[in-house]
Amino acid sequence: MSETGKGSANVYRVLARKYRPRDFSALIGQEPMVRTLTNAFASGRIAQAWMLTGVRGVGKTTTARILARALNYKTATIDRPTVDMIEFGEHCQAIMEGRHVDVIEMDAASHTGIDDIREIIEQVRYAPVSARYKVYIIDEVHMLSTQAFNGLLKTLEEPPPHVKFIFATTEIRKVPITVLSRCQRFDLRRIDASLIKSDLARIAGLEGVSAEEDALAMIARAAEGSMRDAQSIFDQAIAHGGEQVSADAVRAMIGLSDRSQVIDLFEYLMKGDTAAALTEYRAQYDTGADPAVVLTDLAEFNHLVTRIRFIPEALADASLTEDERRRGGELAEKLTVKVLSRTWQMLLKGIPEVQAAPRPVSAGEMVLIRIAHAATLPTLDEALKMLDDGLAPAGGGSRREGQPQPGGNGGAASAIGRTQMPVAGGAGGHAMRLVERAEPMQRGEAAAQAVEVPVRSLADIAALAAQHRDIAFKTLLRSNVRLVRIDPGKIEISLTPDAPRDMANQVGDRLKRWTGRPWFVALSREQGGETIAEEEDRKREGALSDARADPAVAALLAKFPGAKIIDIRIPDAPGETDETAGLTPMPDPGVDNDDDEL
Repeated sequence: MSETGKGSANVYRVLARKYRPRDFSALIGQEPMVRTLTNAFASGRIAQAWMLTGVRGVGKTTTARILARALNYKTATIDRPTVDMIEFGEHCQAIMEGRHVDVIEMDAASHTGIDDIREIIEQVRYAPVSARYKVYIIDEVHMLSTQAFNGLLKTLEEPPPHVKFIFATTEIRKVPITVLSRCQRFDLRRIDASLIKSDLARIAGLEGVSAEEDALAMIARAAEGSMRDAQSIFDQAIAHGGEQVSADAVRAMIGLSDRSQVIDLFEYLMKGDTAAALTEYRAQYDTGADPAVVLTDLAEFNHLVTRIRFIPEALADASLTEDERRRGGELAEKLTVKVLSRTWQMLLKGIPEVQAAPRPVSAGEMVLIRIAHAATLPTLDEALKMLDDGLAPAGGGSRREGQPQPGGNGGAASAIGRTQMPVAGGAGGHAMRLVERAEPMQRGEAAAQAVEVPVRSLADIAALAAQHRDIAFKTLLRSNVRLVRIDPGKIEISLTPDAPRDMANQVGDRLKRWTGRPWFVALSREQGGETIAEEEDRKREGALSDARADPAVAALLAKFPGAKIIDIRIPDAPGETDETAGLTPMPDPGVDNDDDEL
């Protein structure tokens, strides 16, 4: 039976085995490795051991068998190691089928101990039975125990000239460096989706199967770089569709959403149209799409749009549908990188939430609501820039839920149709309030004016704490916080060694609560100024020194021997009120004191 055509045998062979590559020319997507091996074999610089790494299904075991075949290649005209195997030699068929006596394959997952390696060590001293080299192929080599690795080291470093080792693993970091250093390493790459799609089309032709382009593209993407997975999914699709592989059948079979529907959903989210997004999401769910897969498809399309923005040549990818090319290019021109990056982060966080939720469909809706709400909000740096410009960006809260808003990419530069509200600030500067209104004002209803609470110093914050009767916070603020710099909506501070670990969070929380606006609180490495308590102590010491030097006070001290100054009230001290300002009352003259106090 032909290995590359449609056979007549009664026993069915799955596509992954039937179309397994049999020489280096048939390997797909591994050109760097093939080039290195070709040059090595041509120059006679053949290594004693190779380490093949990569994800499942990229061809590690297949490459090991092809390499063993190349090492032992022998025909009537060629009797030397070569990668140009134009026809099957004496040993090729048995090697590719895994039954040659001199090519020993071992699965390290089920042979992990030192006894298994000791058996190999004892056998390597004997010459091969019929082939040129005795080749040991050890799959999933990272599963070997530490003792097994140590037992293999000496033989691996100085093997007999007739022995070659080929290792394969999906967990290269679990292989000891002492073993890696004795091997020539090849990292087998994930196969590009366009190459997988082309090879599936070739297989479809050989099998006499009619397959739609979109169906092949879906299978290529679902395989995630694994040719074996792609062939297995294609095999299943052929059985599912009865020699007809349609996009709808593949979509239903593996729980995917229509790519055009994914793009529709993405556009609704970027417009902030929550109602339309949830309706589209439910429609996809009702047709069998998995909620986590929907979010994964959104993340993949988000990445595609971002990539097109920087690499326009990505539109030429053969695995893309026409909708992805056209609409992806349009979105790449409209959306800012900051918004795309924010959406990407929210999707990455949302996917595991959906997978772990007891009701994935509900969790998926909440993720989409968050994304749609954030789509029309400015990013942090945009908000800070608008602070400097004295403008108030209207966010998602300024409209009804489910209603689209112009400028849906959230960028400050494209805030067409948004309300910009200059708010006068103190000290000659501009201040900004993020104004939100849960419901639109009725006709004739006066707009509530946002009152700016001036905060220009630590003393202002302490005054707010006193006003809101937060004495505990005021005490911590006076003793532990040093001001570095302060701007509208942003404050940089440094803390004393005795400050609580969450002091910066406390400052930001209180400021937001008392001023009605968000504050960005940053911890600075700069020393900053004095704490309020240190400033008061310094002023008090200065006042005491001035008082002692005052002629009137000095005369009083001289007139009352033993009298001393114990306190001075400073009327403008931070936190003081007019009622508490003033001099300390004199002692009662009717009381006999040893030391009079002033």
